[in-house]
Amino acid sequence: MDKLFYRTPPAEWMEGLPIGNGRLAAMIWGQQEDRLTLNHEWLWTGRNKSRKARQSAEGLPLVREAIRNGEHFAAAALANSFFGGEGGISGLPGRVDDYQPAGELCMELAGEAAFVSRELDIRTGVARVCRKCGDGAVTGEFFADCVGQCLSARWESEAPFSAALSLSREAEEGTRISIAAGEGGIRLDGRISGGIAFSVQAKVFTDGRVRTENQKLFVENARYIQIVVNIATSRGDLERELMAYDLDAVRYEQAKARHAGRFSDIMGRLDFALEEDERLSALPTDERIRRVKEGKIDNGISQLYFDFGRYLLISSSICGELPANLQGKWNDSLTPPWNCDYHFDINLQMNYWMAEPAGMPECARALIRYVRSFLPSGREAAERLYGCRGVYLPIQTDAWGVSTPEAYGWAVWIGAAPWIARHLWDHYRYSGDTEYLKNEAYEFFTAVAEFYEDYLQKDESGVYQILPSQSPENAIPEIGCFPVLIDQSSAMDVQLCCDALTYAIRSAEILGVDAEKAARWKELRDHLPPFAIGADGRLMEWQKEYTEREPGHRHLSHLYGLYPSDLFTPNTRPEQYEAGIRSLQYRLSHGGGHTGWSRAWVSCLAARLGNREEFYQHYTALIRDFATVSLLDLHPPRIFQIDGNLGAVAAGIEAVVSCYDDTAHLLRGIPAEWGTGHLNGVKIPGGHTLSISWEDGRLARLSVVMGFAPEAKLEWEGTAFTVQGKPGETVSVTLPA
Repeated sequence: MDKLFYRTPPAEWMEGLPIGNGRLAAMIWGQQEDRLTLNHEWLWTGRNKSRKARQSAEGLPLVREAIRNGEHFAAAALANSFFGGEGGISGLPGRVDDYQPAGELCMELAGEAAFVSRELDIRTGVARVCRKCGDGAVTGEFFADCVGQCLSARWESEAPFSAALSLSREAEEGTRISIAAGEGGIRLDGRISGGIAFSVQAKVFTDGRVRTENQKLFVENARYIQIVVNIATSRGDLERELMAYDLDAVRYEQAKARHAGRFSDIMGRLDFALEEDERLSALPTDERIRRVKEGKIDNGISQLYFDFGRYLLISSSICGELPANLQGKWNDSLTPPWNCDYHFDINLQMNYWMAEPAGMPECARALIRYVRSFLPSGREAAERLYGCRGVYLPIQTDAWGVSTPEAYGWAVWIGAAPWIARHLWDHYRYSGDTEYLKNEAYEFFTAVAEFYEDYLQKDESGVYQILPSQSPENAIPEIGCFPVLIDQSSAMDVQLCCDALTYAIRSAEILGVDAEKAARWKELRDHLPPFAIGADGRLMEWQKEYTEREPGHRHLSHLYGLYPSDLFTPNTRPEQYEAGIRSLQYRLSHGGGHTGWSRAWVSCLAARLGNREEFYQHYTALIRDFATVSLLDLHPPRIFQIDGNLGAVAAGIEAVVSCYDDTAHLLRGIPAEWGTGHLNGVKIPGGHTLSISWEDGRLARLSVVMGFAPEAKLEWEGTAFTVQGKPGETVSVTLPA
């Protein structure tokens, strides 16, 4: 099932069909007309890109004293005054720029037009919309060229048709817009006061007659109308960016074929299939989703949801310089929720959990570039905010690589850099690229480790405490209006510190460098606070047993050690593993997982734990409770947020192949509803590629294409076995009896 297919038009933007190549994106929607809401990855308002962290390290001793004295409200108030920035609950304007749309391209057919169908082929990244008009049908075709990097739209009909074409942008105070139309196309220019400039260029090719009127193009008696759209911003040289992409050089069919070839090559690296009811295949996607919402089983929709998440990440990243933000690269609002920004306390990480195992390292590169762009500002911020060497990353930020706290009430947290470091480490674990490790990742790992060297506080027992610390984004009643408890050595911060120091230690060993530094990092890591378990058997979120303000909180921060990390497994730390399970059950019993992204994390955790039916329940809930008719993930009250879509792919992979303790555990999370199927092309650490089939929940076929590591450790139903071979060799595995 490779297509989203509908016989009804979208009722709103969120029900549209998204196309993108990372640099540019568009949402295709509209009822009587085709509307393309246009986005450029660098079109952020730009008013705040020169901000800096203020000098406030002198406040650190005061905050630490309040925490040691158990003065929770005072600690929160002081910490946010010194390290919280503005915005957030402060009532002051924040300094995170909004990600904004570039405008809207509209094609309106002349005369009466009746909607017929629309579809999105997620294998090729090509969308189509069909309408009856006059004596014939007009079919529109759309793709975001991942080779030529522009947006293409073409409408065709066997019978002549006429249409009006326009570019527009919603009026906004402080933004100047001008639109010019000529026979060759339309250009929209914008300038945000105190911020960025941008241009949209839409070139028109047609066999019809063209005239201009009121900044619109009217095309008459055409059999085809083709538009190629480029967008540029003043982040660089605007006119040079407009000229960098030749809108005339390649014929439409050639451009489409090249684009579809590259796009389908990436999508085709992973092949996921479930046995499904063929009688459902003719139903439109929205009808099948409705059946799922009614409680019916539809493995075809489960498979489509999985593949659609991969489609969205490719479309957000493949040609992009920036990673996927809270909405990927699709946004229709001048003032989007949470600025449509980057959140480093779960959302950005979740977006890229799938990138390496799904065989999309090109997409991960956008994230790695973005993280490294913070190094200069992050070093300055670490010194100015906390008086530390190393690097500090904020909990909330935008495109500019500026490291400043901007969310008063939430922003006092130093765990963003170590958490995102995991993605840089995974890129090495899956590629084995020591040049990358040496020249890109190691600098970031050492910067994180250096920050901990200066930030950790050794107590009278010889334990290194993280002070101040928080557990995003949970709280206790005693802190009043503040949304997050500021305390000492939260469970998540200790887990992150343990992992991040390990990346630095292992990298130094692999590269044969910095032995003295590595010894210091080991000493810090080995004397961190213990992973505490409470009197009720739950993994403690803080070092003390507090009463949580929200027992069913959407964040599962203290369960990082279960997933995505493997600090807590049945083999390494069985007590913490079981305590983590109890914590998850407690959180869910009080209503946890009540946002799309949170439910995706719960799905990943259930798959990691081998809770098959719970995995299916939560994975299906993402479709049943949090999806639009075009399968876009929703955050309450009804806001598109892409992390649930992308996290669901990681959950699906985890159900089939769960990698922890340097071993790939097979089929731990496969529910009865997914009894027969296959997942071919999934990557595991060591660079190996697995192809797996199962029947009635039991392993039926397994082959391994060997990666850079000499062996792959596997496990199925309690039996461990090792596959060995040369790089690139395909090994068909004789399954253990």
